[in-house]
Amino acid sequence: MRWDRFFDDLEDQLASEWEAERAALDTEAERLRLSRVALTERLTLLTGGEAGAPGAVFELADGTTLRAGVTGVGADWVALAPAEGRAGAVLVPIGAIVAIGMPHADLLRTARPAPARPALAERLTFGFVLRDLVRRRAGVAVHLSSGRSFTGTIDRAGVDHFDLALHDPGAARRAEAVSGYRIVPFAAVAWIRADEAPALP
Repeated sequence: MRWDRFFDDLEDQLASEWEAERAALDTEAERLRLSRVALTERLTLLTGGEAGAPGAVFELADGTTLRAGVTGVGADWVALAPAEGRAGAVLVPIGAIVAIGMPHADLLRTARPAPARPALAERLTFGFVLRDLVRRRAGVAVHLSSGRSFTGTIDRAGVDHFDLALHDPGAARRAEAVSGYRIVPFAAVAWIRADEAPALP
C-alpha cells in the first residue's frame, strides 16, 4: 500500500514538472511570436470595428489626440475615421504615432496572430495614398510634427515629399485662390485630414 502511494506521488510530481516545462515552452514560444509582430499587423486587427464603438485614442507627433476607428492600413500609414469632427479621413504616417490607447480587451485582441496581410497592402505607401488625393484634387489640412499646419491641395507627391498649394479650407484649388506653395517632406507630417477619403482597396 505504501509503495502504491509512493508511485502515485512520484507520478504526480513528474506530471507537474512536465506541465511546468510545457507551460515554460509555450510562454517562450509566445514571446518569440510577439517579438516578430509589427505595429501595422496590430492596427490591421483594429480595422472594421463595431459600429458605434468609440475606437482607439491616437496620440500623434504634434501633440494632437484623436479618438478614431481604423479604416485602412498601408505599408507605412494608417487611415482613421475620427469619432468627432468633420467628415473625410485622417491619414497618419506610422512614424508619427506616439502612443495608442485602447481597452485591455482590444490590446489583447491585437496581440493575437493576425491573418496574412494582402500583398497589395504591403505595397501601398504613404506616397501612393497621397497620389490618390492628388488625382481627386481633395482639399487637405496638413499638420506638421512641429505643431504648424497648412490647408490647401496636394499638387504632386514624390517618393518622400509632396507639393502643397496653399489656399483657404473649403476653397477650390484655383490660381487666384492660391496664396503660396510648400514642399513638405513626409518625415515632417504628423497627420493629414482630407476632405474626402482616399480610395482604399
